[in-house]
Amino acid sequence: MDTDGTHETRQPRVGHVPRPAAPPPQSLPPKPSHAPTAGPTLADWLRFPRSSDGPGVWTYGHVPRAAEEPEETPTRQLVSGALISLLAGLLLWSLLWNGYLGGFWLWPLYMFTPDSWAGTLPAVVASYIWYAVVATVLVIGFGRLGRWPELGRRVLRSRALRAVQPALPADSARPEAGGPDDPARWPQLRGAGLGEVAERLEAEAGGGRMNDVDYARIRRAWDSVRVDPSRMRAFADAVRDKGAGACAHPSGARDLPVRAARHDLLARQVLLGTVEDGARNPYSRRGTALALDPDVLGTSLLAVGPSGTGKTQQLVRPVVESLALQALAGQAAVVAVGAAGAQLGPDAAFDVVVRVGDPASVYDLDLYGGATDPDEAATLLAEGFVGDVPGIDVRRAATALAQLLGPFRAAYDRFPAVPELRELLDQVPAALDALRRDLAGQQAMLRELDARARQQGAPADPGPALADRVALLDRPAFAGFFDTTGQGRPFSLRALEHPIRVRVDLPERGHADASRMLARLLLAQFNAAAAARTDRSLFAFLAFDDASHTLTPQTVRGVQRLRSAHAGVLLTLRTLDDVPEALRTPLLGAVGCRMAFSGVTTWDGKRFAEAWGTEWVEARDVTHRTVFADQPLTRLMHAFRKLVTGKAVTTDAVTVRQVERERWSASDLAHAVPPGHAVLSLTSVRGERAAPLLVRLAGTA
Repeated sequence: MDTDGTHETRQPRVGHVPRPAAPPPQSLPPKPSHAPTAGPTLADWLRFPRSSDGPGVWTYGHVPRAAEEPEETPTRQLVSGALISLLAGLLLWSLLWNGYLGGFWLWPLYMFTPDSWAGTLPAVVASYIWYAVVATVLVIGFGRLGRWPELGRRVLRSRALRAVQPALPADSARPEAGGPDDPARWPQLRGAGLGEVAERLEAEAGGGRMNDVDYARIRRAWDSVRVDPSRMRAFADAVRDKGAGACAHPSGARDLPVRAARHDLLARQVLLGTVEDGARNPYSRRGTALALDPDVLGTSLLAVGPSGTGKTQQLVRPVVESLALQALAGQAAVVAVGAAGAQLGPDAAFDVVVRVGDPASVYDLDLYGGATDPDEAATLLAEGFVGDVPGIDVRRAATALAQLLGPFRAAYDRFPAVPELRELLDQVPAALDALRRDLAGQQAMLRELDARARQQGAPADPGPALADRVALLDRPAFAGFFDTTGQGRPFSLRALEHPIRVRVDLPERGHADASRMLARLLLAQFNAAAAARTDRSLFAFLAFDDASHTLTPQTVRGVQRLRSAHAGVLLTLRTLDDVPEALRTPLLGAVGCRMAFSGVTTWDGKRFAEAWGTEWVEARDVTHRTVFADQPLTRLMHAFRKLVTGKAVTTDAVTVRQVERERWSASDLAHAVPPGHAVLSLTSVRGERAAPLLVRLAGTA
């Protein structure tokens, strides 16, 4: 696989004349590990210039455009002007040639030719040379007057040719092959005195044994060496021993089994689509490629669109794939959450695959998110269990859970499993009596149990609601899951400090309510785990293929704080109606990137239009006024013109003014976005913004 993620297969050539089979050789060459590839080599890919003039720009080969569209004379006006100037030039030449203007234009010829040349061949040659000089002056003068060069350029340079042959960066922007700045020669290693290591890596790349993931991973390892020079010896030894396989990911993988999108790991970008070349987009971004990277994903992204618009295949899958590649390079940690069967990538592309409710699942899900403090675990559980229930105070629910989790952990040094937690919330006498016996002598924990018993059945007690929600997980389909005894392999979001690739499959089809509750729990755990990391050098990302009924007031506030924790989330919705009405405006304000797919309703479009605001535009008002002539001849001419054209003679009054209008109105979002397109606005973690852009998503015609 090359840097663009493309493959090429070769078919065997079949001859017309059969040949006798040759005897098998004694030793066969080893089977190649990769199919033949097409595209640039790794060295050429590294040397290709990259530039950016705003967030979301695909930097690979990007050529910046002017900020404003240059004024262009209409082709019809150019043709008429060129024709008029040509006729005027021919008329003037005819008048000169036939002597209607006198012979003044021949005076220079007479002044610089001797009289003895009269009637001779030199005089004839000099005359024709002078005629050519005069004709050239007339052509140049009238050509500039009629703008012939501009018309010629426009005719010869068609738009189709420009589309086939786009402008490329100047060769001067590329580092010279073999030069001191050639990235393929690892100048940073040579500058640090590791010339032998650089030679080894250069040979690996030249021999085709290094791919883009290897380069990004080893460069990331070198960055850590620069931070901690004590690792330099271990780094050098690893490269000498393993070459391009040095500093490998814990899984040992050096690439994904398949790539569904185009990636640039040097810029950590994934190509999402192309900005439409239309008047709705800023001139500087028209026709440019659009990409996503951690710089914009760190502000989180909300995408809204009905089913079938390509949210999974054209947004979630490419983003998850890009961050999985970055995880292999030691740069990111990604968790993808979707319904069972969602096309988020093959199992081999992930380190951990949690299939909730599937007995064949190798990994389990830690219901408590790796927390060891009962109060913290209770807060996360309360947010996931009853955070979406109107009228229930999440803080009271967290207190009720803590009154049970604390004593249980003190007695058994673990948190309760789902059946045990349900029995405690239902105040089953046998379970409570056993817990009290095991807490003998621990008066503080016994007081917690007594406080829970006093609150049981009181008005606004969250215990029954918590018990009902826990009952959703206490089903035969989930038997063996959420184990806390240490017999399973639970995955905890505390693992975000490692470059891990995780996919969580939720049983959306048969257990929709339980799936939504687990999704809320995962979002709450991610917010807490990302903020609690001690090492934030890895970019942590959580992608929801469907975030319907997942968001709560507390998680929305947590999403807003992820930007400072070097983390982000991707939330996709079919409609904003899947979010409580009180959270729709805060949600659009909490995320920095907003995306509206084709087919959104006008109600959803109104929310996006309000979030994107207004802009000042130039409005032109044209007023048509009928002309009434006073003179008889003029009235006759106007009558004849009306008879020929069928329209009265009018004059146009043009008024130009600045008005404030919505960038995208609700009606435009609902009806003017073609299929396979989306309107996307971006914000980087540094505060740079890209206005809403109409984007043709990759993979669409």
